[in-house]
Amino acid sequence: MVESFEEAPLHVMVFTYLGYGIGTLFGYLRDFLRNWGIEKCNAAIEREKQKDFVPLYQSFESFYTRNLYMRIRDNWNRPICSAPGPLFDVMERVSDDYNWTFRFTGRIIKNVINMGSYNFLGLAAKYDESMKTVKDVLETYGLGVGSTRHEMGTLDKHKELEDLVAKFLNVEAAMVFGMGFATNSMNIPALVGKGCLILSDELNHASLVLGARLSGATIRIFKHNNMQSLEKLLRDAVIYGQPRTRRAWKKILILVEGIYSMEGSIARLSQIVALKKKYKAYLYVDEAHSIGSVGPTGRGVMEYFAMDPRDIDVFMGTFTKSFGASGGYIAGRKDLVDYLRAHSHSAAYATSMSPPIAEQVIRAMKLIMGLDGTTQGLQRVQQLAENTRYFRQRLSEMGFIIYGNEESPVVPLLLYMPAKVAAFARHLLKRKIGVVVVGFPATPLAEARARFCVSAAHTREMLDAVLEALDEMGDLLHVKYSRNRKSARPELYDETSFELED
Repeated sequence: MVESFEEAPLHVMVFTYLGYGIGTLFGYLRDFLRNWGIEKCNAAIEREKQKDFVPLYQSFESFYTRNLYMRIRDNWNRPICSAPGPLFDVMERVSDDYNWTFRFTGRIIKNVINMGSYNFLGLAAKYDESMKTVKDVLETYGLGVGSTRHEMGTLDKHKELEDLVAKFLNVEAAMVFGMGFATNSMNIPALVGKGCLILSDELNHASLVLGARLSGATIRIFKHNNMQSLEKLLRDAVIYGQPRTRRAWKKILILVEGIYSMEGSIARLSQIVALKKKYKAYLYVDEAHSIGSVGPTGRGVMEYFAMDPRDIDVFMGTFTKSFGASGGYIAGRKDLVDYLRAHSHSAAYATSMSPPIAEQVIRAMKLIMGLDGTTQGLQRVQQLAENTRYFRQRLSEMGFIIYGNEESPVVPLLLYMPAKVAAFARHLLKRKIGVVVVGFPATPLAEARARFCVSAAHTREMLDAVLEALDEMGDLLHVKYSRNRKSARPELYDETSFELED
């Protein structure tokens, strides 16, 4: 694996923290003016009759949102009014009160190049004849089920999809759910509980974090992709057992992702599996971003590392990215899936997956597997890999700091300074390029970034247009920081020395 996590020059970090410091000082000044009625307060505040109550809104908790995020809020939640293909249409909006409220101008910004959607294989697109089966299912079954899987919500389409997912992953069985986030947060508590230990990568998605917390199990964090950190936790868990009682842990579950959506890095699966076997732990792999997007035939990190599916205890993935639909799945041994059918909160209380969505996933998966009688699916997987390598290589040559694996279609481009984050997104939209910019708290405070998502549907002309605009933007905003230096963050490398936080 070739991954890059280059550190920023010292002066960039100094100016980044200085920018946040100045913003904080002005934030306190504006809060002072609001408290004295000199400036109007648009934020949520307590009513006069409730002044003697314990405050419902903690002022400092919303300090960042109120004084920084609001000034650049126009870069998020932009209304899209077309299919999220390689090009989409954006409804133009303006604000008359510094982004506290917006109004639409009535103008549509046409044919914006979409560099933000997880549409890796280009299957989220306008209707064409290949989608006729989805239309037929809609007319036959309707929009929704109106019941849970445990009651009257299991359809033949759900069983067909589950059999196809198991065949696609080469495992014994699979179960599908209507929501990707709930697939993690509602199923992890069914697998582990009190007396169990979860070892979680520090960069895991919020759904994994929530599921781990809801389970009641003890949680310990290891440094991202750092095998020494993980092995130390495993070794200590086996040697010392549970706190106080020193009894052996009932289960030890390792939680990792295939591709990390904020870093663009790929889990070191072969090394994690080796440790899992050595210490008799279980392995749970979240392939939300990697299924369909990596591997020679799009079967995720398991195929990327040429691993045996039996080496992974729990496969989790979503249909929201590569498959152009929604929902998620849990796959693995048949006894595991049968257990979840009876004990999963999502199966017992959540509405079943919509039939047309299930058919869209079936259609997409058959396309990738070649069961539709064509090679279009394989061509899309190969085109995605080619576009990814081309886009990442060109950005590196231009002098940008980009994170992650060279095979990852998620491409974070580091911007650092909050003012440049806003300027970057605004200027690119003027050039009809839609990007996702991300900052604190979704990233570390000083590592704000733009996150590009490459798609098989992007043509070379589209990518070149984006790269040309980025080249100009890099010079205009002075964000070409790369000096090809190794990162100072040992958790992003296979270092032999590390420190564990309490």
